[in-house]
Amino acid sequence: MTAMTPGSNIPLTVTRVAVDVAAPVRLDVSGLLLGANGKVRSDDDFIFYNQPSGPGVTYRSGGGAAPDAILVDTGAVPAGIERIVVTASPDAAGQTFQGIEPTATLRNADDGSVLATFTPPQLATETALVVVEIYLRNGAWKARAVGQGYANGLAGIATDFGVSVDDEPAAAPAAAPVAPAPVAPPTPPSAPPVAPVDPRIAAGAPSAPPAAAPSGKINLDKGRVSLQKNQTVSLVKGGRPLLSQVKMGLGWEPAYRGKDIDLDASVIAYGPQRNHLDSCYFGKLSILGGSVKHSGDNLTGEGAGDDEVIVVDLGRLPAEATGLVFTVNSFSGQKFTEVAKAYCRLMDAATGEELVRFDLTTAEPQTGVMMAKLIKQFSGEWEMTAMGEFVKSRTVRGMVKPAAQSL
Repeated sequence: MTAMTPGSNIPLTVTRVAVDVAAPVRLDVSGLLLGANGKVRSDDDFIFYNQPSGPGVTYRSGGGAAPDAILVDTGAVPAGIERIVVTASPDAAGQTFQGIEPTATLRNADDGSVLATFTPPQLATETALVVVEIYLRNGAWKARAVGQGYANGLAGIATDFGVSVDDEPAAAPAAAPVAPAPVAPPTPPSAPPVAPVDPRIAAGAPSAPPAAAPSGKINLDKGRVSLQKNQTVSLVKGGRPLLSQVKMGLGWEPAYRGKDIDLDASVIAYGPQRNHLDSCYFGKLSILGGSVKHSGDNLTGEGAGDDEVIVVDLGRLPAEATGLVFTVNSFSGQKFTEVAKAYCRLMDAATGEELVRFDLTTAEPQTGVMMAKLIKQFSGEWEMTAMGEFVKSRTVRGMVKPAAQSL
């Protein structure tokens, strides 16, 4: 095993390498595929928790129990890509790396054996780092320790490498790169982003207007919002968080007349480290001190309106509950290709007013689906994101791990 220092490099003796980055706090780890000009080809080359796979590069969540990692299959990296940079930033907004220096461990992705480690020294005001890079030189792949720091978070790194970020902060990088390969100066993108970038990378950025692309964040100022898959809405009206009781109604119909379908709606609660707190479903109708309650099981799905309702008192949720994932499962084994008109909708529990709606427009032959998630932001506001991600699981227990990975 090699202990690397800033600027040092090693030849890669394996085709598939994993780079995990660990620190005393939770980190957001990402990878960027760069061409000869030091830029991504499009936003599709930005690999992170909300866009976990690209050509030859994959994001792997540690689920809170292990470090997150970027996996690079050098044999599958497309022609024209000469570098993959691995970045990290503290998940807590504004937190610097001072005193919590991360350690990157390069491993053989097939057997887990350690190839090298690197801990950037003497960090201070940096809120994001380019930790290491996997790069191509004279036809051979190598790994280099970098340790380049930025004071404006992951948004600064993304912008530097050509990723389109809405309303990124104006701060400049805190430190120059330590012996990395040359990087062309950043230039403003000439075209709209090709792939969605999670709005959390632009720390402190204001919500996008309702006319934003499907990945943009909107709020409730103009009334009811109809979401598309992966679109996010901030539960804010008039600039103030909507801290009151809300209801998540979930509904569905059999795809074929006369055929009942028994689906079970649930909500899974998580803490800030993606740790599972509890699950609310037909077998456990109240969790977290009564701040989350389930209406009970619907055995047929027949009839108009919500089939099952989950009431969430956002104001009474315990402080450690920062993420809620709403799921639907088919315990009887029927697939979602046998379901029609599945949807979820968020309502004001006091008035019954529908605030947000997401209609599931696609189906896969699976027995579980993650419909939506509510995430508490560092500002205290909650955001709802439409998911529509299918999972092979007939019970809520089987949804705990994939739902954690989705946060």
